[in-house]
Amino acid sequence: MAYKIITSQCTVCGACEFECPNAAIRLKNDLYVIDPKKCTECEGHFDAPQCAEVCPVPNTCVPA
Repeated sequence: MAYKIITSQCTVCGACEFECPNAAIRLKNDLYVIDPKKCTECEGHFDAPQCAEVCPVPNTCVPA
């Protein structure tokens, strides 16, 4: 499974992009997106998905 970003809630702050250990998050057409092929939900790196942990808007990075 992977995470996704609810674009209607995203403030495009960029915090998630730099926290992702798999470089799965990128800016595309002025919106952040998560590549589901690269997203591992931070397994093997952290106890919780870092995009969800650092996002300033609750429930913006959620399971896909």
